[in-house]
Formats: sequence, C-alpha cells, structure tokens
Amino acid sequence: MLNILSTQNSIANQYIAELRDVIIQKDRMRFRRNLERLGEIFAYEISKTLTYAPTDVETPLGIANTQMLLEHPVLATILRAGLPLHQGLLNIFDQSDSAFIAAYRHTKKSGEFEIHKEYVNTPDLDNKVVIVADPMLATGKSAVLCCKDLLSDYAIKELHLVVAIASEEGIRHVQAFLPKAIIWVGAVDNELTSKAYIVPGLGDAGDLAYGSKH
Repeated sequence: MLNILSTQNSIANQYIAELRDVIIQKDRMRFRRNLERLGEIFAYEISKTLTYAPTDVETPLGIANTQMLLEHPVLATILRAGLPLHQGLLNIFDQSDSAFIAAYRHTKKSGEFEIHKEYVNTPDLDNKVVIVADPMLATGKSAVLCCKDLLSDYAIKELHLVVAIASEEGIRHVQAFLPKAIIWVGAVDNELTSKAYIVPGLGDAGDLAYGSKH
C-alpha cells in the first residue's frame, strides 16, 4: 500500500517545499525541524490505521468515554539522516520504544555502490507494529536491506516505511521486495541519476541536517 502526502493539499506540502529550497536549506535547524514536522504528520496519519479500545477516563466532573491506542508502535530509524524524522514520529507516539539501524553506502571505483549494515539496536519486535523512518528513498536498497533483516529476525505484525522524498524506482523496488510493507511518502520524484540521486530531490538529507562528512 502506498500513501503520498503531496497528492492532497495540506501544510505538509509547505514543509516539503522548504526542505527542497536551496536558500532555506542553509538553516540547518529549520531543515531538521521541517523533517520533524513531516514525521509528526506521518504519525498522525498512521495513527488512524492502528487499533483502539474503549476506555473510561475520570475527569474532575465525571467519567468520559473515549478510545485509547491499544498498543504503541515501535519506531525504527536508519541513521543518521533519519533522526529528525524519527523525532517527529516520537513526538506523537511518545510512549513508543525505539530501534536504531546504522547503514551506509560504499561506492566502488566503477561508480557502483553497495549498501552495508553495521549496527542494529532494537527492542523485541515480535507481534509489533514497526515504523521505519528513512528520509530519502532513492534506489530503495538500503531500506529493503534493513527491513528484510528485521523481518527475518522478528515476527513483525505490520511494517510501515516513512519517507520524505522517494523516487519512482525506489518505490517499485520496495514494493517488489517488501510487498506487505505500507509505504508513506511526502512526495515522489520520477528521476534517479546514475549515482542514485533523486531529481529534483533535495540533496543529501544527512549533510543538510548535521553537516558534511568525509
């Protein structure tokens, strides 16, 4: 299942536009905050799909009948670029446990690249709803690698993948290798360069959020 925020008019479109804007990008705090805001919007939309139970809440004047979330999802992020998006999800699902995955792209002299995963720290994910945050879905290879490893180690009940900007190719790759995953995307771009950069995209989300790396 694919859900795209930009297909409807909402404030999410402004946050996405500011993430792309080369002038606004110079303000790292604003860039991180806009990713965080998107995470909050994604969390709200995902919350509509979760399971609730009727609950009585005592107020100063009586008893209120309401619906409460039955179980909070586990929030996973692919470091380092996913941290602001993860924080936005955590702002809404503030009782959730978190999982952290470190993955990186190793580029060969030929220009080809491989995805390596070197670190995973996670709570028990058996029978849990898991939301994985990765701001850019270019080829989709890193997201698929990380998610497939989690799925092989745990009996995950439901997997959600949250992405700010995705390429059409990346979405097709995820749908092919993670057919049961529910994908949430801010906006979809149709071009992917030979070096796997999304066009128009927004650049390197990790560098824009936290500074360039060597």
